[in-house]
Amino acid sequence: MNGLYVVLLIAVLLGGLVLVPLGLPGLWLMVLGIVGYGAATGYQGIGLKTIVLAVALALIGELIEWWVGFKYAQRYGGTRRAGWGALLGGLAGATAGIPVPVLGSVIGSFLGSFVGAALFEYTARPANAIRTGFGALIGRLWATATKMSLGLVIAVVALFAVWS
Repeated sequence: MNGLYVVLLIAVLLGGLVLVPLGLPGLWLMVLGIVGYGAATGYQGIGLKTIVLAVALALIGELIEWWVGFKYAQRYGGTRRAGWGALLGGLAGATAGIPVPVLGSVIGSFLGSFVGAALFEYTARPANAIRTGFGALIGRLWATATKMSLGLVIAVVALFAVWS
């Protein structure tokens, strides 16, 4: 085990966890870090099983994020348009952020999900827009918590593989 590679892997894993609440591909950055560590060390410690497990968990996280966003917008009376609005609004909000140090992009992504779902729903059914936006916000919170949990599992699995 090379100490520098371990430090780099830990940095990439932490960076990936930071990206998840922003709506950015943090889980995939973690997977790339795991693959990179494996390649750099000749797949000593981190092997095919660890990589396959990390990819599977990242895929599950993405599927949950898509499903929950659409499902909660619909559960609160929204159309499929509202689901797309929540997704696009969350990405736009994370990118634009709000002027709050450190947490601005996170808050922006949550507000963006609400606003995106509400606006897209407003064009179809104005009376239900706020309720749908609220559902999208709850879905975004739930999806983010789930993806963060999966990210922690990926990190623990990778570090366990490195140190075992």
